[in-house]
Order: sequence, then structure tokens, then C-alpha cells
Amino acid sequence: MSKYYVYILTNKNKTVLYTGITNDLSRRLIEHNESINNNKRAFAAKYKCKHLIYYEVYDWVQEAISREKEIKGWVRFKKVELIKTTNPNFEFLEDGFINI
Repeated sequence: MSKYYVYILTNKNKTVLYTGITNDLSRRLIEHNESINNNKRAFAAKYKCKHLIYYEVYDWVQEAISREKEIKGWVRFKKVELIKTTNPNFEFLEDGFINI
């Protein structure tokens, strides 16, 4: 059974928030890092968003997609409040998934 992740990334200065969805968080973090290194034009690459600061896990892809859309529709303040519920210091969490 697959797991689906809704995640939020930021850049090293924590000035930009990027929300995404994946069924393989480790792989997706590597892809974001590679996009930055290869000068891709995608939003996360453009703003160098590669640091994981928040994620949620779902069993059903429909729930994950719905949640991603919900979070993407929020203003920054509301996203920051969500992140603080599990990561009050905005620590980078990607090492728990992969060394990048």
C-alpha cells in the first residue's frame, strides 16, 4: 500500500514556501535538489526551495491531493502557523529522509 506525502519546502533563508505532493518523499527531495543544480525554471528550483520543513502522510491519493490544494490556497501566515504545529523552529527535516 502506497503512502502519499503533502510537503512544504523552503529555501535556506526561509523566505519562500513551496507545497507539493508525492508518493516517494525521498525521491522527490532528490529531484528538487537536482532541479536547482541543473538550473531548471520550475518554481521550487527558481527560488531554491530544497529544505523540507513540514509534511503530512496519507493513505489515499485523493485525500493528499485535496489537502495540497487546500494548503496552496492559504496565505503565508496560515501556512507558517501549520508548520509551527510540528516544527516550531523551522528546522530542516530532509536529513531524516535522505542526505542531500
